[in-house]
Amino acid sequence: MSEEQSSVDAAADAEFVRTEYGEYGDHVLTVTIDRPDARNALSAQVRAELTQVFETVETDDDVRVVVLTGSDEAKAFVAGADVKELRERSAVEQHEASERPRIYETVADCSKPVVARVNGHALGGGCELAQACDIRLAREDAKLGQPEISLGIIPGGGGTQRLTRLVGTGQARKLVLSGELVDGTEAAEIGLVEEAHPAGELDDRVSDLAGKMASKSPLALARAKEALRAATRMDLDSGLAYESELFVGLFDSHDKNEGIDAFLEGRDPDWRGE
Repeated sequence: MSEEQSSVDAAADAEFVRTEYGEYGDHVLTVTIDRPDARNALSAQVRAELTQVFETVETDDDVRVVVLTGSDEAKAFVAGADVKELRERSAVEQHEASERPRIYETVADCSKPVVARVNGHALGGGCELAQACDIRLAREDAKLGQPEISLGIIPGGGGTQRLTRLVGTGQARKLVLSGELVDGTEAAEIGLVEEAHPAGELDDRVSDLAGKMASKSPLALARAKEALRAATRMDLDSGLAYESELFVGLFDSHDKNEGIDAFLEGRDPDWRGE
C-alpha cells in the first residue's frame, strides 16, 4: 500500500460513493455511485465525492485500473444530472458549476485506465460520464442517450464533443437532436460502448478485461493511455511524434527491462511502475 491516502480511505466519509479493492481483480479499484433513491443522479455532492476519490487514485500505488459503475440497487449507472439542481440555477451559477476541471475531465484525464461498467440507465450526464471513461462495457438492456433536448437544454458535459468522436457525426446528431435512447446492444453497434453483454455475463467480462489490464506495467499503462488520449487531440504528425517520445522514454525504465527479461526467461514480470 502506498504511504499516501488509499482510495478506499478517500471514500470512507462519502455518502453516495463507495470504493472496493479486488472485486474485479488484483490492483483493480471499483468506484460505485450509490444514490438509489435518485437513480444515482449526479448532484453536486456526488460529483465532489467522485472527484475526491479520483484525485486519490492518482497517488494510490495499489490501483492500476479503475472500474466505475452504479449500484445495482439503483438500476442505473447514472440516470443523469440532478434536474432539481439545474432548475434552480441561473446562467451565472451554472457557469460557475461548469468551470473545468469537472468530473468528466477528472475521469478522462485520470492517468490510470477507467472502465465504465454500464449496468443500467446512463442518460445525459451519466452518458457523458461513461464517455469520459476509456472503455465502456454495458448490459444489453442498459439504456443510453442524451435526452437534454427534451428539457430545453443541450448536453454540457461533453455529450456533443466526445459522443461525436465515438459514434460519428450522423449518429451523434441523431441522438442529441432527438433525445432518443438506445439499448446496450445498439450502443455497441454504433460505437457508444465497446461491448454489450447479458446481465449475467457482464461482471465476468469486466473482471476479465480489467484484470488483464491490471496485470501490465503501471508505467506502460499510463504512457499508453497518454498516447491514446493524444490521438483525439492532435493531428497525425504531431501525434506520431508524441507517441515516439513516450515510447523512447520507457527505455530507461525498470519495467521495460523487467518485461523483456521476463519474456525471454519465460516467467511473470515483477512490475515496479518505474
